[in-house]
Amino acid sequence: MVITLYQQDILWAQPDANRRQAEAALEGSHGDIFVLPETFTTGFGDHMAALAEPPGGPTLQWAQQMAARHDMLLVGTWIVKVNGCCYNRLHWIYPDGTHGHYDKAHTFRVSGEADQIGRGTERPTFEYKGWRIRPAVCYDLRFPKWLRNEGLDYDLLLLCANWPASRREAWSTLLRARAIENLCYVAGCNRTGTDPHGSLYTGDSAVVDYKGLPLQPSTDGLFLTATLDRERLAAFRERWPFHLDFD
Repeated sequence: MVITLYQQDILWAQPDANRRQAEAALEGSHGDIFVLPETFTTGFGDHMAALAEPPGGPTLQWAQQMAARHDMLLVGTWIVKVNGCCYNRLHWIYPDGTHGHYDKAHTFRVSGEADQIGRGTERPTFEYKGWRIRPAVCYDLRFPKWLRNEGLDYDLLLLCANWPASRREAWSTLLRARAIENLCYVAGCNRTGTDPHGSLYTGDSAVVDYKGLPLQPSTDGLFLTATLDRERLAAFRERWPFHLDFD
């Protein structure tokens, strides 16, 4: 399976422009899954709740059109408001327009996200082309118990992030750690550029295999594309069944 991570330079609080930017990027991409960074329509900050959409709002409608047009699974997060509460919601949209979601469980208190965005409580796993995928969002990466792959329930841990360059070593280290301990592939899609608060983002997106090895070096370019091999993953798990000793 081929996965493409889009290291978008997100325009601050400009949903229409960010959708157009992502649409143009999709035209030059290929593969089975296309992943956008966290809050790709707005950027990550204290303005997010004011720009929240209803669950079936314009970004979901746009994503359904894009998934169908390019025959790809489209993955990304944006802020939605449900019954008066906002969530940082990761969506996955199939080419036929059906979709699912995961609400970010660990909202980032340091930035104030926890003050305006509700916490999700569910840990869904979804399937695409025979792959079992666990979604997660940015700060979730720091919580191994939340992402524990009990019973080898998933093959790919897929993260959308707004992870600043000031903590880039933590980002790359944690991606590798989650892959090693969970005997799975990990794909982390991060943004590039700067925001009005002065934070710098250098992408550093990566796809890491079950041994903690990046499948392709991180790049400051627009895309990172990698191929996942399910047969090699299965063989490694059979040879090294570390999951049988999970506490």
